[in-house]
Amino acid sequence: MIDAIGKDDMEMELGRLRAAIRASGDVVYDWDLATDQISFSGDVEALFESDELPVPRSGEELQLRISPEDIPRRRRLLSDHFAGSANYDCEFRIRTGRGDFQWLHDRGSVEYSPAGVPARMSGVIRLITQRKRHEERLQYLANFDDLTGHYNKLRMREALEHALTQSQRFGQPGVYIVIGIDHLDRINTGYGYEVGDAVLVELGRRLDDCLRAADVIGRPSGDCFGALLSVCSEEKAQAAAERILSRMRDDPVVVGGERIHVTVSIGAVAFCSQSKTAVDTMTKAESALQQAKAAGRDCLRFYELSEAQRLDYRASMDIGEEVQEALRDDRIALSYQPVVDARSHAVRYFECLVRMYDKAGALVPAAQFIPAIEQLGLMRSIDNRVRDLALAALERYPDVRLAINISGLTATERSWQRGLIARLKGHRDLASRLIVEITETTALMDVDETSRFVASLRSLGCEVALDDFGAGFTTFHHLRALTVDIVKIDGSFIRDITADKENQIFIRNLLALAQALGVATVAECVETKEDAEYLSAEGVDLLQGYYFGRPEVDERLLRRQQGDAVPKGALAVGD
Repeated sequence: MIDAIGKDDMEMELGRLRAAIRASGDVVYDWDLATDQISFSGDVEALFESDELPVPRSGEELQLRISPEDIPRRRRLLSDHFAGSANYDCEFRIRTGRGDFQWLHDRGSVEYSPAGVPARMSGVIRLITQRKRHEERLQYLANFDDLTGHYNKLRMREALEHALTQSQRFGQPGVYIVIGIDHLDRINTGYGYEVGDAVLVELGRRLDDCLRAADVIGRPSGDCFGALLSVCSEEKAQAAAERILSRMRDDPVVVGGERIHVTVSIGAVAFCSQSKTAVDTMTKAESALQQAKAAGRDCLRFYELSEAQRLDYRASMDIGEEVQEALRDDRIALSYQPVVDARSHAVRYFECLVRMYDKAGALVPAAQFIPAIEQLGLMRSIDNRVRDLALAALERYPDVRLAINISGLTATERSWQRGLIARLKGHRDLASRLIVEITETTALMDVDETSRFVASLRSLGCEVALDDFGAGFTTFHHLRALTVDIVKIDGSFIRDITADKENQIFIRNLLALAQALGVATVAECVETKEDAEYLSAEGVDLLQGYYFGRPEVDERLLRRQQGDAVPKGALAVGD
């Protein structure tokens, strides 16, 4: 009687286990390695889609269904697992009855015979086709424009950087061109955005026809394409541009039975004679494009340097070289400016501002080198150094909170964030004392991408501030999407605030927008007692400016315990 009850309980337990396996969507398998027989339990039909093909009953039958590209990796992983050197965890594709493939995730463990020989393999297989498609989609969007299928701005810039490096190394000429659709806004208004998108797609197709197979084509902005013509003289680039102009001019775009006459304007810049970095090249090509539009459109213009521009460019190159030497010689430093409570004037945190020492040891203000290195595309190196210096200061001063600024270029690069994660590993307490500032204009260039960047920083424990607030056109929708912690009101609205009635109205509107979302506000460029009192009365949370202290390189400033009140006037280092 007891045996019968035990058997019934076991059957019930096995039934519940089978139901749970089927509900999970997983398939459990048992593989007898000696006989090569496999038995499955779970929703086997969904896993193998076996209406037209039988469910594999042996290891050999299973392998015949696996994609030939995945077989070597699976064999290697099984071999390593049987040898005891690694766990078995493998993703591979399997052919369905329809002839296509779907992705499976296989995790298993081997059992050995008394003689130490692999005898049995048990594991779980899960269908992961949807996940893999999602991953492939994300990978595609990280590299390609979703509408046209050409490179996106990031990949275009990477390709251009590589081409510039090759050109500098081997002395080969090249040209970068930007092709902009004339009056795309009129097409969108007159025919609708779907027709405008169709025109963009057709332009991309015609560029493929007009340019060489080796030329790289991308879409760096909404109404423009970029084309990288490596190992190409200016004369050949001009001929290619004329083909594009003629093709668009003479052959209307047909969309839904409508014949739409479209022209394009083209800006071009030669490298390496006129530019040394990808950012500089793309900026100059855009400038040449604007010249083509100003000249009446439907034409090509090469970027040309005036003598004054040539001298400025040489000066920028000299500054860029000096900055690179300063990075190598550890001559980049931080200065610190206090940000205080608007009512108590207690220090809440310090903003880090980059400075450089020249070879003689004299301090060089940022205004003398930042514009040049932004033009030359060197800001990522500076942003990386600022990040590392700030984190080192946070380690030295455990009671201090610091804010750092990053450029728009860095905000779109994942390498800076990876470096931050690496530095915070084992020092997660530092994240809660770090504020990362991004400018409003940078945030509005791509709100979705900036939102992801902000979310990733906040997930680390950092706070995020939106700098120069009011300089762009941030709406309630934008600010809510960005989910920043702090907004810093642009200094242009703060200067003479007690006398400027228009700025007073603007400040109240900005404060209402920020306060509606529970976001802290900082007023920059506070230089007088009257300005500080006015802003405090209006409801600004934090104040920053010369009235409370100029930026100081001396780290004795950080020894002041945060929460102490700032003296009236300037914050003195020796206090």
